[in-house]
Amino acid sequence: MSSSTPSPRFGARVRAEAAHVARSLATFGPARGRRWPLALQAGLAMTVPIVVLAASGHANLALLSATGAFAVIYGGWLRPRERARVAPLLALALWACAASGTLAAAGGVPFVLGGVLVTTIVASALAGAVSLGPPGPVFFVLVFGLSAQITSRHGGARAVDPAVYLAVVAASGAFACLLVAAPLLLPRYRRERPRPRAELFPLQWSALAQTLTLRAAIVGVAGVAAAVVVDPARSYWIVCAGLAVVGLPVGRRDAAERGVHRTAATVVGGALYLGLAFVPLPVWALGLLLGVLQFAIEMVVVRHYALALVFITPLVLLLIGAATGTAETLPLALERILDTVVGAAVGTAAALAVRLRSED
Repeated sequence: MSSSTPSPRFGARVRAEAAHVARSLATFGPARGRRWPLALQAGLAMTVPIVVLAASGHANLALLSATGAFAVIYGGWLRPRERARVAPLLALALWACAASGTLAAAGGVPFVLGGVLVTTIVASALAGAVSLGPPGPVFFVLVFGLSAQITSRHGGARAVDPAVYLAVVAASGAFACLLVAAPLLLPRYRRERPRPRAELFPLQWSALAQTLTLRAAIVGVAGVAAAVVVDPARSYWIVCAGLAVVGLPVGRRDAAERGVHRTAATVVGGALYLGLAFVPLPVWALGLLLGVLQFAIEMVVVRHYALALVFITPLVLLLIGAATGTAETLPLALERILDTVVGAAVGTAAALAVRLRSED
């Protein structure tokens, strides 16, 4: 048999892996405790600032508050007092990414591309060093990219004033922290003794942290290079698609599975976005819709990654389209599907190239 001819054993293994991935798309994982409190907080953090701003006559600012809501989705495994102590740090980190994005937008395309790469590496290194946990560094890069896109110049002028945008993000982040702390109104949660932050998030430059950072660097470099070819403004989406695959400590098999889930779910989520984008919703109603999507994401993400991404895709696309005034819904969806395919492929390749220590 020629050395270039695949062996029967290799072909059988490929078919077995493909069957495993196909089954995973139709299989829900086990439930991991109550998810609805976290999901409710995430939905309210997304909805309330948008609805309040829209109802008070500031509909043009309402959707800008959505990025602050992402502070809620971290630390779901912590006790209420512990989450309340960590949430302000996460909100501050997300605001710093938003501020960096607005500064990069002022500098033009090279600064945005460089900022995406730097944010990817720094956020991944820090997330790995402190064992941040899900959803990992991806939302820090997403906030940087969204902020750069929202505050960039179009036709020589900025659509959104950066100072106003950052003030809205800060206010929504503060509101998210209040929601995280809301359970402390109950005496049984106030009586709990929180563990020290150093115990919850021990700072250590471990082999695992180094692996995650190296994988992220590969995704960042390849994703930015791909964006230079297709469209520099889409670099953060390509990189986020790759980070969604390798931003957490997953092995090669799981990374390949997550890559397929990411791609398939983005296609379905893009179709869902097209169905929603043509519905003429007022801003307050759009805020309610985004809150429902965020609630659904948090309810299913630990049990079915692809299904969560079906909801994540229209949520982010609706934010991009509404905040930037993009009316070309079909091109936007098709572009993001293409970006996701590229990013997921890059992320899977990075996982195959750089093994976790446990795989050696």
